[in-house]
Amino acid sequence: MSTTVSPLAPKSYPDMPEIQGVQFATAAAGLKYAGRTDVLLATLAAGTNVAGVFTKSKCTSAPVDWCKDRLDGGNARALLVNSGNANAFTGKKGKAAVELSADIVSRSLDCPTGEIFLASTGVIGEPLPAEKFAHVVDDLTFGQDGQAWLEAAKAIMTTDTYPKLATSSIDLDGETVTINGIAKGAGMIAPDMATMLSFIFTDAAISNNVLQDILSVETGSSFNAITVDSDTSTTYGTFTGFVRSTNVGR
Repeated sequence: MSTTVSPLAPKSYPDMPEIQGVQFATAAAGLKYAGRTDVLLATLAAGTNVAGVFTKSKCTSAPVDWCKDRLDGGNARALLVNSGNANAFTGKKGKAAVELSADIVSRSLDCPTGEIFLASTGVIGEPLPAEKFAHVVDDLTFGQDGQAWLEAAKAIMTTDTYPKLATSSIDLDGETVTINGIAKGAGMIAPDMATMLSFIFTDAAISNNVLQDILSVETGSSFNAITVDSDTSTTYGTFTGFVRSTNVGR
């Protein structure tokens, strides 16, 4: 993360309304830099539906492979994201790191590993010291906050000079539906989401199949239609869409 803020940075950030059933906590695990926030844990209410879109790179990271293999399950209880290390180009060590990461979260939240999704961003080719998550995950589990959107966006930054957040609300059949999103990615976002992370949350009651169709179509005409510097990344892979849908509180 650069200390020089881009002149394109907004003067203020949107007021992100709380979405019932979604909570966040962040921590500094020391994955690459000491004292820097580098871990985000988002917890989700039981029954949360999930959809995802991923990089089209043929050389995907261990977290992307993990998420792809579990997306068909249709449900999510947690999302663990780290910055500073992409866990890409790490072979068997990368696979072991995602398994350990999911196990640590699973034991803390008492939920199946198949409902835990993972994302990593940062340097490539270096093993992810996933054992460091064990020192912060319990505190993250008990420190959840439904309003910590800005802190969540900051935790996933790498070369970004400012956090990215967006929110929108609409009236749907007489009910207010909210959509909140955070993202990172200051360059090297080709081919199709190469080094980007974007997580979108909504309280709309949408089935998994419809959710996936919407996400795939809209990503094609948004994130996948742009490039920043024409650079590509052959080894990154990022979990691009994380959309929750549940009837919590209704």
